[in-house]
Amino acid sequence: MAETDSEKNIVSNRKARHEYEILQVVEAGIVLLGTEVKSLRAGNASMVDSYATIKDGEVWLIGCHINEYKYGNIANHEPTRTRKLLLQKSEIRKLLSKIKEKGLTLIPLRLYFKNGKVKVELGLAKGKKVFDKREDIKKRDFSREQERKVKY
Repeated sequence: MAETDSEKNIVSNRKARHEYEILQVVEAGIVLLGTEVKSLRAGNASMVDSYATIKDGEVWLIGCHINEYKYGNIANHEPTRTRKLLLQKSEIRKLLSKIKEKGLTLIPLRLYFKNGKVKVELGLAKGKKVFDKREDIKKRDFSREQERKVKY
């Protein structure tokens, strides 16, 4: 997704697009503490091995690491705590039905600021097999070769 004037990328989960086939993308808000927002403004976050789950009608982000704020005091946050994601009930119901029916998973694709608020881009994803990954690499290499031939 392209960055607009009101959006500022914080961190992207580049590994997710390699490991999973993204079927649908959903934007969600996230409940954060003050020191977490300050740490995100400094760009201190990692989404490696993070995922989202639905429990009791609420969506939770698990495994997202936001470093402690450098100038925080004893009120600093825990870096890998579970964070609540904000979605409408109808969106949650749709995602839950797709997850249960097809065996899909929710993967966070990126964290970004949108009009001063932190947002999470969630992808409804299906795991790729090894041969799928190889096929993607072959297609990418082939398209690069074609571009080189056209260029020269």
